[in-house]
Amino acid sequence: MQGIMAAEKGLHVVSEKPMATNLKMADAMIHACDQNGVKLFVVKQNRLNATLQLLKRAVDKGRFGRIYMASVNVFWTRPQEYYDQAKWRGTWEFDGGAFLNQASHYVDMMEWLMGPVESVMAYTATMARRIETEDTGVAALRFRNGALGNMNVTMLTHPKNYEGSITILGEKGTVKIGGIAVNKIEHWEFEEYDDDDKLIQTTDYLPPNVYGFGHTGYYQNVLDVLENGEEPNTDGREGRKSLEIILAIYKSAREGKSIPLPLD
Repeated sequence: MQGIMAAEKGLHVVSEKPMATNLKMADAMIHACDQNGVKLFVVKQNRLNATLQLLKRAVDKGRFGRIYMASVNVFWTRPQEYYDQAKWRGTWEFDGGAFLNQASHYVDMMEWLMGPVESVMAYTATMARRIETEDTGVAALRFRNGALGNMNVTMLTHPKNYEGSITILGEKGTVKIGGIAVNKIEHWEFEEYDDDDKLIQTTDYLPPNVYGFGHTGYYQNVLDVLENGEEPNTDGREGRKSLEIILAIYKSAREGKSIPLPLD
């Protein structure tokens, strides 16, 4: 693949999501970059959205107490014309479906905020698009910290992208970040006050599209790593985490049973 070829030429590698469509290729790219002494960056720009940065701080400060549940909705639309524009779209070999392509940032968000996943159970379906992969799916996740999670994903929302959200329910706090792409704090309530609470009125933003504004900060980190020796925010091993969860979701949907992580 191109990333491995670049690494073998001594070039640093920036990979969009997903970094690969299977773990074998992801591991090969990580190994190639390690062996050739180059950096591997996997684009996860949603982590840098102002709303999610605020939520991450609340989680890291322990403001929720024990977290009971996290719920993610990705209710977007991709018409048949979108898939028809390129032969690789909606294929297992080159693209993946709604989870691996459109919702992969949201899987990454769940793991980043909630920690490692212990097991998943999922259903997927191809309901309306003429593609190999799924256009709709649901997944239940059990995290190693004991919390439960769920994801509801579809590319069939009428007539346009409607919601990209996360809700976290904890012992001492409840937060929902919604909007079209986790760009709006819809509920923010904690048992104890923190100065971050004053920021929620100014953190919302109106994105021009579902990609938000996180790319600027992401590429600034790339420059800081290459020019100043800083560490990548999301390297190959970070990018691999969400890929493994998505592949476990697909395995569960195929086999009709709960799948433990890590995958064999």
